Amino acid sequence: MRQFKWYFEDFTPGRTIHVGTRLVEEQEIIDFARQFDPQPFHVDKAAGEQSIYGGLIASGWHTCGMMMRMMVDGFMREAASLGSPGVDEIRWLKPVRAGDTLSVTTTVLDARPSASKPDRGVVHTMWEAKNQHGETVTTVKGMGMFMRRPKEAA
Repeated sequence: MRQFKWYFEDFTPGRTIHVGTRLVEEQEIIDFARQFDPQPFHVDKAAGEQSIYGGLIASGWHTCGMMMRMMVDGFMREAASLGSPGVDEIRWLKPVRAGDTLSVTTTVLDARPSASKPDRGVVHTMWEAKNQHGETVTTVKGMGMFMRRPKEAA
């Protein structure tokens, strides 16, 4: 059986994990938006400048995708993750722009063992992305399911 660094028991309420940083590039903003969210302020620099945002901005969905990638690279690959039953809340608080460097953390809000499946538990978390100025740009409240740490053979 594969051994992981992170099991359900490692997610104690209040624990914060820094999962990574990422530089946001103009072309990736445009490429993502052209395919998934082609609003003018996401795909056209001039249209962005004429918008309430005063410039090209990343789609909030793109920001969430970048956050997810950092979560996977930062710790999920080493976690006994069983996926997620859902997200409760997403907030896009400030625009994300080309040249921004996002830094993402996840904080454990609550962790409960499953009542019906004793080999796992559900962890409620708050993901937070900040830009290079320390401003929170996006928050995500959600949950993940994790296997419990296997008992050692006697």
